[in-house]
Amino acid sequence: MGISAHLARLRTMIGHELIQLPSVAVVVVDGHGRLLLVRHAGHREGWAVPGGAVEIGESPVQAAAREIHEETGLRIGEPRLLDVLGGADFEVTYPNGDRVAYVTAVYQAGVAGGTPAPDQEEISELGWFAPLQLAEIELNRFARALLRATGHLRE
Repeated sequence: MGISAHLARLRTMIGHELIQLPSVAVVVVDGHGRLLLVRHAGHREGWAVPGGAVEIGESPVQAAAREIHEETGLRIGEPRLLDVLGGADFEVTYPNGDRVAYVTAVYQAGVAGGTPAPDQEEISELGWFAPLQLAEIELNRFARALLRATGHLRE
């Protein structure tokens, strides 16, 4: 979906200035114990954990289910809260210059249905990775910090 109408209005007022936003990330685990990672369209920063911003009027759990379905086509089971993260590792500068400091509710969930496919708008590629593979693949800074904090990545 990209940027919400609310955030677009804020950006007209503040430009590219750093803004703090609530977000979610979901560690989606399949029946073989593999984790779903995505590559963002237009970014060459490595693999990422899927997720996105919490919209106005939406709970973080609702945002988690919506983001996974929009970006990957999957429906997830009941998300379990793992952690809430923020700080320097969760600041992002987008290609257009917008700067965001995310406070991210991190969930874990299984696959409840759907066919995995990148939406080709926000996500260009997705892949399933065994936990032992995570230390050997190119992860973006945000994903590396998130997976380390939640115990999924041991380097």
